[in-house]
Amino acid sequence: MSAGTRPHRQQARAALAGWFGTTVEFYDFFVYGLAASLLFPKVFFPAADPVVGTLISLSSFGVGYVARPFGALLFGHLGDRMGRKSILVTTLMMMGVATTAIGLLPSYGTWGITAPVLLVALRIVQGVSLGGESSGAVLLTVEHAEKRRRGFFGGILNTGTAVGTILANAMFLLVARLPEADLLAWGWRIPFLVSVLLVVAGLVIRLGLRESPEFADVKGSGAVHRLPLVDVLRRCGGTVALVTLATLGAGVMITVTSVYVLTYGKTALGLSTSAMLDVLLPGLVVVVIGAPLFGRLADRIGPRAVFVATAASMVVLPFVWFPLLNTKNPWLMLLGFAVLYIGYAGNFAMFPVYFSQAFPVSLRFSGMAIGFTFGTIFGNAFAPAISASLLASTGTWVPIAGYMAAASAVSLVAGLLLREARSGQPEVLREETGAPAA
Repeated sequence: MSAGTRPHRQQARAALAGWFGTTVEFYDFFVYGLAASLLFPKVFFPAADPVVGTLISLSSFGVGYVARPFGALLFGHLGDRMGRKSILVTTLMMMGVATTAIGLLPSYGTWGITAPVLLVALRIVQGVSLGGESSGAVLLTVEHAEKRRRGFFGGILNTGTAVGTILANAMFLLVARLPEADLLAWGWRIPFLVSVLLVVAGLVIRLGLRESPEFADVKGSGAVHRLPLVDVLRRCGGTVALVTLATLGAGVMITVTSVYVLTYGKTALGLSTSAMLDVLLPGLVVVVIGAPLFGRLADRIGPRAVFVATAASMVVLPFVWFPLLNTKNPWLMLLGFAVLYIGYAGNFAMFPVYFSQAFPVSLRFSGMAIGFTFGTIFGNAFAPAISASLLASTGTWVPIAGYMAAASAVSLVAGLLLREARSGQPEVLREETGAPAA
């Protein structure tokens, strides 16, 4: 099947496969983040000073991001050599097994130091899995879609991040209502074990999907690279770096507002976890609704315009969000989340179409995986720990908002540079044709 022939059923199935897998992966990933923020300091990282235990636990959350480059390098190479579909089945299985194993892991009180060591090892497996999953799901969706609808389908795909985060938070909202003794003894395991059902459903959908038509054309023409990792860095290294920087703003924002905010609510505002989740979850619905709408807008005016405008908005929005959050008024807090997530939804929705089009098909998996993964390390990985340290050292939210704004400013500049070209074409496409880079 040529790249130009995309039956509507395969487009829809590819979008569903990408969306469902992304939802499962981010559910699993953020279930760990919530547990690391709220429960693991007591279950796996007990310390004389609760602040120290929390910082160590949040750092274990960051370990998953540090592991992602290994997955990006491995699965990016294999994805450009073997195809998208088989890689995505593998990554989904890895994430499901690791998350289930975490849910069955004995606590520090039972196994001593062995328990947190195994926990970190399983977190590394999660990270390796997500290193290949994120970019692979993007390409499977975008490469199956018609070019005039890639923004829309990419926006739908990235709602999976919000839906996975909502599901993770909803599960913790339920188990958080248990008595603390039961929650620490067995209740925290439930969100991890539920992942088994989600993974099975995701695998059924993905196994019935065809290979990406664009990659099939590359393979059929004999244009597959022997060493795509080497070639993408040699030919597209500048674009990989720009994609890395362009992801920072959205990465810092979603991690601070969906993971660290629960710690902030408890320590700075004196609010319960349930109270914070009650305003966070409805706020995330804005992402679910907004991302496809921004995607459709990008199909009309271009993804660059949407990306740049929303990145600029994220420079300002943290200074709106925190004051509304600090009122402790549920409706004003919800308004803050909704306003903040409008900017985030538009920016994150552009990742699939805006970043993928900057790379040639034959090197696209490697380029996307490396750029996006390193962006999440610098953006998402230690955002909770950095935010906690800023609050502990200054006693105010202003440095955290400044941190979020600075990351968005970097993304804004990178987004502008990513698309600048004398010929009006992306940088990598000029490299393919041998034209000089701007």
